[in-house]
Amino acid sequence: MTHAHHTTADPSGPSHDTPGPAPRRAVPLLVLLCLAQFMLVLDVTVVNVALPDMAADLRLGRETLTWVVTAYTLAFGGLMLLGGRLADALGAHRTVLAGLALFTAASLVTGLAPDASVLLGGRIAQGVGAALLSPAALAIVTTAFQGAARHKALGVWAAIGGTGSAVGVLLGGALTEGPGWEWVFYLNVPVGLVALAALPSLLPRHAPRPVRLDVPGAVLVTAGTGALIYGLVKAGDAGWGDPATVLPLLGALVLYAAFAAVERASRAPLMDLRMFTRRPVIAGAFLMLTATALLISYFFVGSMYLQHAHGFSALRTGLVFLPVAVATALGAHLGARLVGTLGSRPTAVAGLAVAAAGALPLTRLSADGSVYTGLLPGLVVASFGLGSVFVTATATALALVGPEEAGLASGVVNTFHEVGGSIGVAVLSTVAAAGIERGAVGGFTDAFTVAAAVAAVGAVVSLGLVPRGKPRSTGGPHVH
Repeated sequence: MTHAHHTTADPSGPSHDTPGPAPRRAVPLLVLLCLAQFMLVLDVTVVNVALPDMAADLRLGRETLTWVVTAYTLAFGGLMLLGGRLADALGAHRTVLAGLALFTAASLVTGLAPDASVLLGGRIAQGVGAALLSPAALAIVTTAFQGAARHKALGVWAAIGGTGSAVGVLLGGALTEGPGWEWVFYLNVPVGLVALAALPSLLPRHAPRPVRLDVPGAVLVTAGTGALIYGLVKAGDAGWGDPATVLPLLGALVLYAAFAAVERASRAPLMDLRMFTRRPVIAGAFLMLTATALLISYFFVGSMYLQHAHGFSALRTGLVFLPVAVATALGAHLGARLVGTLGSRPTAVAGLAVAAAGALPLTRLSADGSVYTGLLPGLVVASFGLGSVFVTATATALALVGPEEAGLASGVVNTFHEVGGSIGVAVLSTVAAAGIERGAVGGFTDAFTVAAAVAAVGAVVSLGLVPRGKPRSTGGPHVH
C-alpha cells in the first residue's frame, strides 16, 4: 500500500539528458505509467480477501498464506534500490518495459498456479518486476514533465497510492466472489499487455550511464529479511525456542551484518549506511516501518477474522474494509496539514496514540459480537491515525535533511515501507495462528492486542526519536 508524500526525484534515478515527450504524447504516457503503478499498488492488498478461497482450492496452510502476502512485498522492497540503479545502467525506458513484462507474465503464472510452490514463485517474480518498474517509472514521470505540468503529473501519481488500497480490497472481494480468486492476478494480464504495446512509442529515451551495481548488497538484505520473516512465521507452529525458529532468526542477523560490511566496503553501495546517522532518516524509517507493519497486518488478520470467525463472503469482507481504506486516506490528508502547522513530533505521537486507541476495542472481539459495532469502528479509527503517520514519516525523513540527500533518504524510507508490511504480517500471523487455523477468536484478539501495544510503544518512542520542528517541503508529491 502506498501513500502520498513530498520528496524530490531520486538522484540515483536515470540521467535526464534527452527531452521529454511531445505534449501530445505526454498525457497518454502518464496514463499508462500510472496504470502500471496502480497494478503494483493493487497487488499489495487485493490478495488479502482472496486468501481463504486460495487456501481451500490449493490446500494452503497458515504459513503459506502468510508468504502469499509477504513474498511480494519482500521482493518489491528488498530489490527496489537495485531496480533504481538498473534504470541508470540500462536506461529507464528499458527497465520500465522489462519490469512490466516480468510483472505481467508472473501475474499469469500466479493465476494459473496449481500448487503452493508455483503460487509463491509467481508472487516473488511479481515483486521483482515491481522493483524494476516502479522506480524507473517514477523517474520518467519526474523528468518528462516540466514546471507546473510536473506538479500535476506527480499529483496524479500520488493519487494512485491513495486509491489503490481502497480499490484493492473491494476489487479483490468482487473478483473472488465472482469469477474466482485467480482473477485477482489475471486482471493484470490484459492491462499489462496493452501498456507493453503502447509504451515503446511513448517513452522518452534516456541514455544509459555507467554505474556500479551492488548485486551482493541487494541479495544479502533481501535474504536477511526473508530469513527474518521465515523465523517469525515458523514461531507460530514450532514455538519461539525451537531450532526451526531460532536458526533462521540468527541467520538473519548474520546476513544483515554481512550486508553492512559489504555496504561499507562498496564504492557504490546500494544503501548509504551513513544515512542512518541522520536522526530525521532514522525517525522516518521507524515511523514508516511501524505504520506499514500495522496497517497491512490489519488487512490480513481482519480478513481472516471476518471469513473464518464470522463466515463473511469475500465480497462482503471487501466492503467492510472499504471505509478502513478511506479512513487511511483521510488521515493522510489531515496529517499533511498537521505536520505543516504543528510539526513532525506531535503529529507522529498523536497518530500512533489514535492507532493504539482504535486497536483497543479489537482486543475484546467475540465470535457472536457485531462486526459493525466492534471490528469496523476500531479499524477505522486505527487506520485514520496510521494515515497521518505515513505522511509524517516521509515528511520527516525527506524535509529535515538537505536537498542533496533527499533522494537517498527516499530510497531508505521506501524500502522500509515494503519490508514493514512483510514483517507485520509475519508477526501477527504467528500470534493469530489459532484463529487462522481453527477460527478461534482468541488468536485474533491476541494479534490485535500485540498491534495495540506496538502502536502505544511507537508513540512513546516517537516522543524521543522524532525531531522537533516543522519540516520544509523538498518537492512535489510522490508515492512509492
